[in-house]
Amino acid sequence: MKNIVLWITAGLLAASFLFSGVFKLALSREKYIAAQDWAEDAPRWAPHAIGALEVLGAIGVVLPAMVNVAPILVPLAATGLALVMAGAVVMHLRRGEVPALAPSGVLLILAAVVAWGRFGPYPF
Repeated sequence: MKNIVLWITAGLLAASFLFSGVFKLALSREKYIAAQDWAEDAPRWAPHAIGALEVLGAIGVVLPAMVNVAPILVPLAATGLALVMAGAVVMHLRRGEVPALAPSGVLLILAAVVAWGRFGPYPF
């Protein structure tokens, strides 16, 4: 049962981060700034770099286990996504963007749960 919960959680993470990452990669800087205020204060490369990390993390939390090739990458990818979201939480706190803390915090917790579960009691 707990393995199924981890699979579902990893699937939700993958979908969320794939959407978010592709969004960051597909839009021009100007269009992304219009959608997300924080990008105006960030270095030019930041949204695209974060988007690439999110897409790679989305792939990494499901694909290695699905194809049974290097499944140790699953908890490593989940840890990476948790670190990305920890950075997002800090950034939103510094900017005083309290409403944005909820989705960032939830994704941070979900990524940490997958990392803990796959490194710990429920590895592949």
